[in-house]
Amino acid sequence: MIDVIPIHSENPNKREISRIADRLRMGEIMIFPTDTVYALGCLAGNKKGLERIIKITGKKEKQTNLSLICKDLSMASQYTLPINGTTFKAMKRSLPGPFVFILRANKIVQKYFKGNKKEIGIRIPENTIIESLLDELDNPLISTSLNKEDLTQPYFIDPHDIARQYEHTVDILIDGGIGDFNESTVVSFVDGTYEVIREGIGDINLL
Repeated sequence: MIDVIPIHSENPNKREISRIADRLRMGEIMIFPTDTVYALGCLAGNKKGLERIIKITGKKEKQTNLSLICKDLSMASQYTLPINGTTFKAMKRSLPGPFVFILRANKIVQKYFKGNKKEIGIRIPENTIIESLLDELDNPLISTSLNKEDLTQPYFIDPHDIARQYEHTVDILIDGGIGDFNESTVVSFVDGTYEVIREGIGDINLL
């Protein structure tokens, strides 16, 4: 049975955040708000949790758009190959914010996945709840967007709808209120220069 935990979007309850962090360390998976759509995730390194997430998406690991959610650039740099100056400046200008930066992954990231994953999406969302949780964890989350099988509205925005849909498959739902249905902007910096893979609400003029 999913445990719905309301968290204030601007002033998160530290005790609740600490309890959620403990449960993630124990291997549970959760649904949580970001600065764009709600997402599904677990603590990085939780292989069984990752397997559950992939099963829920109904896709294979390589087909699932998985990202690391980090609290800052310092944390992100621990999971990528060295970032050049152009990429660093673009990330510093635009993060935290609604962007996914696709970068070359290092060996730490490759241990998290079954295949030899050479690239990884990096997210640093501008969301107080997730910032507080990452401060408590001091480790990134592995996550993917929570998609609906509905082309007219492909994302869940109402936590009540999420709870009904994932009642028996997910451990925790952080209810941060009505979510957004706009996507993040996805940018590849794999080759040193940027390529916009998907234009979302992240302003590409910041790159």
